[in-house]
Amino acid sequence: MARYTGPKTKIARKFGEAIFGEDKNFEKRNFPPGQHGNARRRGKKSEYATQLMEKQKAKYTYGILERQFSNLFKSAQAASGITGEILLQLCESRLDNVVYRMGVSNSRSGARQLVSHRHITVNGSIVNVPSYQLKEGDVVAVREKSKSLVAIEDALASNSNVFEWLTWNNDTKTGTFVKVPERLQIPENIKEQLIVELYSK
Repeated sequence: MARYTGPKTKIARKFGEAIFGEDKNFEKRNFPPGQHGNARRRGKKSEYATQLMEKQKAKYTYGILERQFSNLFKSAQAASGITGEILLQLCESRLDNVVYRMGVSNSRSGARQLVSHRHITVNGSIVNVPSYQLKEGDVVAVREKSKSLVAIEDALASNSNVFEWLTWNNDTKTGTFVKVPERLQIPENIKEQLIVELYSK
């Protein structure tokens, strides 16, 4: 399965945000990477550069490579509604993202690994495809044999986030994808309209 495996702090510094979650190294050096990263840069970014940067940020945030992201955009474009909003909703409805949002893992990459290694079930059946699109009412759970995994227990113990569009039972380690989140319920700092403008060129 293809995924980004390079230095995450360097990417976070490029965007000026800790897009992969808490990052102590980013906090120490929250300026662009490179020899002149800390110096004031001259010139203004072009419209295309700004739009491309936003698309790249969305891809890295959700851990999606170019072809998958392009396919998601086509699906969003074909659906009725606001394309940019639907694009983010499709990203949020991915199984690996929902596992992360439920607090089963401290990062999306960790959630992706849990799904790939068959630790997660959907409606009682094991699903090992991180990009699996959940539908309203789907029940996501930690597989019975995996409930005692230290990584899962530690993540759940440190999780304090609550999302209105999800439910989670810590005792049974089972949650429900109640509904597709509205844009206001998605906390990611992504300007989706710039992505739509980029793909529309």
